[in-house]
Amino acid sequence: MLIQRVRDHLFEVAAKAAPITYQALAKALELSPPNTIHQLTEALERLIEEDVTAGRPLIASLVISKARGGLPAPGFFECAKRVGRFNGDPVGSDASAFYAAEFNQAVKFWSSYSLH
Repeated sequence: MLIQRVRDHLFEVAAKAAPITYQALAKALELSPPNTIHQLTEALERLIEEDVTAGRPLIASLVISKARGGLPAPGFFECAKRVGRFNGDPVGSDASAFYAAEFNQAVKFWSSYSLH
């Protein structure tokens, strides 16, 4: 299942404490066209829902958009808003502050998570 494959790969990303782009993640997972980024974003939104439900930092915060200067795509913030995790503007300074805090929490939490 794609959702679990994404989460498993993001465990490795968290251990490196550096974000990965949507495109690099799609390539690493060998997703097939059409709509590879759409497939990926749907899986990431599902991970956001799972993490919020479980009270965990958002592992999806490890994925950024190459075009957004180190931030995730607006859909990340919109999904986080839908599930009650984010209350700000998806394109403003609220987004940057939320993302920085969420990324740091995710790295700290998920980098110590074991796949085994």
